[in-house]
Amino acid sequence: MHYFNLTMYIYNVTVNVDESIHAEWLTWIESHIPDVLATGRFVSAKMSQVLVEEEMGGITYSIQYTAKTREDLDSYYQFDANKLRNDGMHKFADKMVAFRTELKVLNEFFPTSNNN
Repeated sequence: MHYFNLTMYIYNVTVNVDESIHAEWLTWIESHIPDVLATGRFVSAKMSQVLVEEEMGGITYSIQYTAKTREDLDSYYQFDANKLRNDGMHKFADKMVAFRTELKVLNEFFPTSNNN
């Protein structure tokens, strides 16, 4: 195994979207993610569908934003988070539920090539 010791931070937003606004939300999130990236606090974003059926219904997604430093993440919270979070909450109100977690990446592992 090869690994890289590089500390990065992942800001993970898990969102459950009511089926009644699902198509509209998907259109909105496609512009929201670039807006978050445009803050300059993150180097990339990845959007995934969570493959677990929720008791509450709806469709669940995970959006993971990668920051190089803790300072970048803190700056996002201080200067950008409230406005960007409120955009979605105002538009979709009680039709979506979001919760956020932070992850600190300690190491990243890759398989070694057997072709040597």
